[in-house]
Amino acid sequence: MTHIHFIGGEKGGVGKSVAARLLAQFMIDHKIPFIGFDTDRSHGSLLRFYADYASSTLIDHFESLDVIVETAAQNPDQRILVDLAAQTHYPLAKWLEESGVLELTEELGIQLTYWNVMDSGKDCVDLLGKLLDQYGASLNYVLVQNQLRDDSFTLLDASRAKARALALNAKVIMLKRLHAPVMTKIDGNSASFWAAAHKDTENSNSLGLLERQRLKIWLKHAYAQIQSVGL
Repeated sequence: MTHIHFIGGEKGGVGKSVAARLLAQFMIDHKIPFIGFDTDRSHGSLLRFYADYASSTLIDHFESLDVIVETAAQNPDQRILVDLAAQTHYPLAKWLEESGVLELTEELGIQLTYWNVMDSGKDCVDLLGKLLDQYGASLNYVLVQNQLRDDSFTLLDASRAKARALALNAKVIMLKRLHAPVMTKIDGNSASFWAAAHKDTENSNSLGLLERQRLKIWLKHAYAQIQSVGL
């Protein structure tokens, strides 16, 4: 069955682009065919790090978003990965509602999963509640608890929003924080996670031996989390 994965989370700076890059690298490493769409006009991560797999789409242009569903319908053997920029909830919701996307994808047998990337702050808890208010049981949910600020998600764990999400069969994964200098080097080199994890003798700023090892350990944990929810 065709599956569209939206990587979102209305708050900026919670790690949506990192999550999208992780999913892209996971599918490449596990030979899962996919097509990516990047909605970030200023610094799209899929376009930057996985240009061979992604194209740009305009979040406030219905015809551009239409291509996502049309591509899914025409390529039933491929996953569709959509990296949503921050503050795209309104235009996405407008397109879904006015175009009857939820009804059409159900008719076509296309699954929709929203990967809601969150840090440990209250803003993300409140935004999760609004997301559930908007879509309810119409979407599948994965709550991505990203340890950017800390590893404690007590506000989320105690919230009604998480209880509601779990009642809708939402799945939960945890992403550990990659050592900041390692991520800085990766981004500075505009390298995919695969490229960064392998020695580059031609780049004087490539990761060192232990930095590559830290990246591999981080990827191993992230991959186990992704495998626990499936694609």
